[in-house]
Amino acid sequence: MTSPVRGTAVVTGAAGGLGRALAAALHADGWPVLLTDLDADAVAAVAAPLGGWSRPLDVRDDTACAAVAAEAAGRSPDGLGLWVNNAGILATGPAWEQDERTRRRIIEVNALGAMAGTLAALAVMRAQGRGHVLNVVSLAGLVAAPGETMYSASKHALLAFSLGTLADLRAAGHRDVHVSCLCPDGIWTPMLHDRLDDPGAVASFTGTLLTPERVASRAVRLARRPRPVVALPRWRGAQVRLLDALPGLAVGLTPLIRATGRAGQRRQRRRGGSGLA
Repeated sequence: MTSPVRGTAVVTGAAGGLGRALAAALHADGWPVLLTDLDADAVAAVAAPLGGWSRPLDVRDDTACAAVAAEAAGRSPDGLGLWVNNAGILATGPAWEQDERTRRRIIEVNALGAMAGTLAALAVMRAQGRGHVLNVVSLAGLVAAPGETMYSASKHALLAFSLGTLADLRAAGHRDVHVSCLCPDGIWTPMLHDRLDDPGAVASFTGTLLTPERVASRAVRLARRPRPVVALPRWRGAQVRLLDALPGLAVGLTPLIRATGRAGQRRQRRRGGSGLA
């Protein structure tokens, strides 16, 4: 097993949901964690029991990402050990029903924002000769997700960017600088709490609805042992990769996928958010 590269861990989108769980899990694992979010007050409140270190951050701002990376590196004798790109937004429905502002914001936050964070972190890590960027992608980055087309497109872009960047690092001789992609199934966070009656969100309810804590636990393991792509749960990764390899079949199965998702929404409504896998 690869020993973790210690130093500061930075988590974006850490004011709630998965980001909050990621920060807590990394803190429990011994990482000094810098929590960032667009909402300065909310992220400061979350950071208080985890060391109290937080900064407001708009991930779309390259200069701000670079400043956070530099601060994180300077606050630890081991530099910047881990950068987790978690910040993301979701809009559902056919792409033709979404205006330009919505489409642009999804791409800017989910794809360009994660790219900005990755590059800011890598500028420090390449100079250090070590470090790890962990990008929270989604199963929607492995296969097209009906009803979540723009979200899926942004995550596909992030996956391609991450893997290509990792290959470029190796080609440049950086053996101890890593980029990993974590691709979880739907997660029961505020992003989905109001989607139980949303026909555009059915793809997120077709499989195993996960708790933020379960995903965060897997992220901690991935931080310890970098891998290019990890799907959670693993069987769902295999399933969606098969659909991605057979696009005609995937499109033909859309009615079944939607029916499965609607059943998942009804099941989750009956649970009231409890009893998650």
